[in-house]
Amino acid sequence: MNVVLGLMSTLIIYQLAKRLYQQSACLLLSPLLVCPVVIIVALQLLHVSYETYNAGGQLLSYMLQPATVALAVPLYRYRSVIKEHLLEIVLYVSAGAVVAIVTSVGAAGLAGLPVQVADSLAPRSVTTPIAMNISQIVGGNPALTAAFVIITGLVGTVFASLALKYLSIENPVTRGMMLGISAHGTGMSKAHELGYLEGASASLAMIFMGLITAFIAPGLVPVCLKLFGGTYV
Repeated sequence: MNVVLGLMSTLIIYQLAKRLYQQSACLLLSPLLVCPVVIIVALQLLHVSYETYNAGGQLLSYMLQPATVALAVPLYRYRSVIKEHLLEIVLYVSAGAVVAIVTSVGAAGLAGLPVQVADSLAPRSVTTPIAMNISQIVGGNPALTAAFVIITGLVGTVFASLALKYLSIENPVTRGMMLGISAHGTGMSKAHELGYLEGASASLAMIFMGLITAFIAPGLVPVCLKLFGGTYV
């Protein structure tokens, strides 16, 4: 019974939050933010333990890994965009992946945060299912990484949108890749609101960001820790 309640309550709250976001178009009402807040408040008010809720909620976490396979769909759907802009995508995303890892681990190290926190921050610019796997590989905490991913998505979408507006960036491929690289799934959703090519570019940027980060993170994260330090606890 706990399994069914945990699973169904999460799905229902998420769908309601999604409708609210679609009607308001306010980033602060994103289901990625509203859903966990509502669940936490509900658990506190109803005096339900996290373990009881998570008996069903964890099923969604298990589904994240097979959900990664679904990323092949946009690769096929936007194959014409890949053929035309492959070099741009690879160059921009590679630069974005390196910068994201170096700045994340570097900032954590310079701030004297524990090494596990730095490791958990490293894949923050990657979509959740891939980020959690990368986090586990480099020694981070997947649950902590998931929280960092959500924060990055929300903040990245805000700043990328402002950059597009005030820097007057008109190239649709560049616009889409900025959102996909800086804010993964949340940025991709925003990019689809701007147009087909923006959405396609953001989708591809998000996927390539995951692939490239997964490839370079195991080697780059230890190097960054040596350069910037970190606290072992």
